[in-house]
Amino acid sequence: MYPTCKALCFLHGIPYQPYLCSQFSAAYNIYLEIFHSVDKHLRAALNHDTPNWCLLNSCPACFYKLQDEPALQFDWLVSIDGNNSLKHWDSTIYGTTARIDSRKAHSDYWIGPTAVDQFKGEVKAQEDSSPDDWQDEPVEANQGSLTCVTRWRNAGPETRKKMFSVFHESGIFIAACRHRFVLLACNMIRSGELAKYPLALIDKLLTVYGKNGACAYDIGCAFSKTLRNSSLGPRASELNFWMMVGAFHGHAHNCKCQLAWHPMYIPGTGHSEGEGCEHIFSASNELARSTRHASPFHWHQTIKEYFTFWDADKYAVLCV
Repeated sequence: MYPTCKALCFLHGIPYQPYLCSQFSAAYNIYLEIFHSVDKHLRAALNHDTPNWCLLNSCPACFYKLQDEPALQFDWLVSIDGNNSLKHWDSTIYGTTARIDSRKAHSDYWIGPTAVDQFKGEVKAQEDSSPDDWQDEPVEANQGSLTCVTRWRNAGPETRKKMFSVFHESGIFIAACRHRFVLLACNMIRSGELAKYPLALIDKLLTVYGKNGACAYDIGCAFSKTLRNSSLGPRASELNFWMMVGAFHGHAHNCKCQLAWHPMYIPGTGHSEGEGCEHIFSASNELARSTRHASPFHWHQTIKEYFTFWDADKYAVLCV
């Protein structure tokens, strides 16, 4: 807000005053609220307010099916990943009282903490994991499984725990389609990439999109076992859901793992590299400076508005 206010003052030839930034912020909030109200009425008139309408119509190239269209190997393909750049500072960390703000940001992307916590404790920790571990360790692999499954460990757990203690949201976890439209997101609260975050997103994706889906994740090889052992395992198997490792992260895995999990060796992936989330994060990282100390409402609002603009931009270049 500050640079925008300074620029507007320069254009109008008036000196900048601090109160102008507060007024501009309030005006922007009112503008977004009016825009949301108009959009809500427009969606209702067009019957676009049904449950999951945005998910089903976010990417025409992925989810718009023609009559007698030839079936593909995968009816839908997404990538999932977490990012710590959009951390949100806990304003009570120094004993100060957080400013009461009851406003809730409007978003079709977000899965709430209640839905995410349904999968809390789905993963059985390894017997040799220490109390300092900050992420879910994969369960022990069966004999004959890929060696990289048992090699993932958490780096610097004690340092990470201290870092997480000063942030309420330690980042976000998202799902994106192969054309890099943002589909879903959830907050990572005082933790790293726990298994409950991808499980919650996959649960929603399976509910909305159904069978013959695929998902790329940087540790998809290890997470596939976590998924099978979770409450989602039977449904994922019944719907023929397929996990894989993104092309970029896949080359860090051993050769045997790549032959089984790399998109290059999986029929039906085409030119999809499974790294759509990395493209999104490389751009959204610019929001870190303006959201780190924002209020919870403005933190959520800023990210949501950015994702909305990102999707609109991707929609415009689908034909390119």
